[in-house]
Amino acid sequence: MSALDINNLQNSFNQALNVSAGAVSTSPTQSYMNSVPARLHSYSVSQRQKALKPFFTGDIKILLLENVNQTAVEIFTNQGYQVEFYKSSLPEEELIEKIKDVHAIGIRSKTQLGENILKHAKNLVVVGCFCIGTNQVDLKYAASMGVSVFNSPFSNSRSVAELVIAEIIVLARQIGDRSIELHTGTWNKVSSRCWEVRGKTLGIIGYGHIGSQLSVLAESMGMHVIYYDIVTIMSLGTAKQVSTLDELLNKADFVTLHVPETADTKNLLSAPQFAAMKDGAYVINASRGTVIDIPSLILAMKAGKIGGAAIDVFPHEPAKNGAGAFSDDLNKWTSELVSLPNVILTPHIGGSTEEAQSAIGVEVASAMSKYINEGASVGSVNFPEVSLRALNLDQDNTVRVLYIHKNVPGVLKTVNNILSNHNIEKQFSDSSGEIAYLMADIADVNQSDIKSIYDELNKTPEKISIRLLY
Repeated sequence: MSALDINNLQNSFNQALNVSAGAVSTSPTQSYMNSVPARLHSYSVSQRQKALKPFFTGDIKILLLENVNQTAVEIFTNQGYQVEFYKSSLPEEELIEKIKDVHAIGIRSKTQLGENILKHAKNLVVVGCFCIGTNQVDLKYAASMGVSVFNSPFSNSRSVAELVIAEIIVLARQIGDRSIELHTGTWNKVSSRCWEVRGKTLGIIGYGHIGSQLSVLAESMGMHVIYYDIVTIMSLGTAKQVSTLDELLNKADFVTLHVPETADTKNLLSAPQFAAMKDGAYVINASRGTVIDIPSLILAMKAGKIGGAAIDVFPHEPAKNGAGAFSDDLNKWTSELVSLPNVILTPHIGGSTEEAQSAIGVEVASAMSKYINEGASVGSVNFPEVSLRALNLDQDNTVRVLYIHKNVPGVLKTVNNILSNHNIEKQFSDSSGEIAYLMADIADVNQSDIKSIYDELNKTPEKISIRLLY
């Protein structure tokens, strides 16, 4: 076939697929992300949405800590918000001072937002956790203030799963120890107690977004997968759910944890669980630092019961990067842990990839912006999930009422009496525990009507928080 024929064939192929030059990136994620705006646009309605703004409120102020990804900064900046950005967490005193005036705060895992901090946040509307976990926020107290909390439960799942796959292979081949030895000039070519992972059994504790993705990746390498979860979950591939944790521990060559931090998961793996595992089994934890009893793990490794471990999360972690930060002053067993062979220690980097952090920035910042601009609480972890369709540009003289209140009888009757003299275009309410949330669009109102609605709702004794958007 001539060069001309090949060129014509390539052109025909491109036209058939409608592929333009440069449409395929070296990064699959980048290629997909580049297509997102066009895909979203194709699904949007023909009418343009009306941008809402707060009534009685100045510029929206956003505080971003812990080097939240720049995708979030760009989203907030494009919304016209005032953004204050820090690469690390802040000391408690400084955080209290900063949070007094902000409407939204974005954090990762190090910043602790307990009642002692949140009670100073007089203007706070929303908290964004740019990570999976939300245990660093007092969710109940935040809700009692009318503050909605969002997180990113999906965006870093693949990154964590890939890290665990890498650690399985590194532990099985003792690559960490061989690397350290060669860095110090020692040549130690051995095969004793080094294994292929093909045919081995991976036991996954917690078969959620990460555990299920990990299951698929492990099976693709020829591993057998079993998993334990407190609820019955349909397996992917040929993975099998076991009925008890002990059954998983008895059968698995590798045990990996993917569970939240709760009272029930504290020291989920301790001395009895290590004793139940196969001799020479491996332990991996990329979930939460409290789910493994590390002193018991150290003893099990010294006794030769556990063949290796990979730990990405710890009960107490440094507030910022730096030499000497990970020491016995932080966790009293640190020196013992770092001295053990075939132990991989990483500084909570499970979700720390460019792809994951970019996706997390987009997901959480978008949810926060939607809540600030429209009141939509879908995806909130501590709040009733309420949303109304957006207003169109031609809907003038319409105000959106966002009324957060105590979940007690009679409130809706009171609110509807206040709104009864107006044209309620649409309304939706839901409750969760002690908190309830009502959204309503009121048409044909002027500035005087809006002020009157605000004043009357503000006087209701059950009110927690009220915002009006127009």
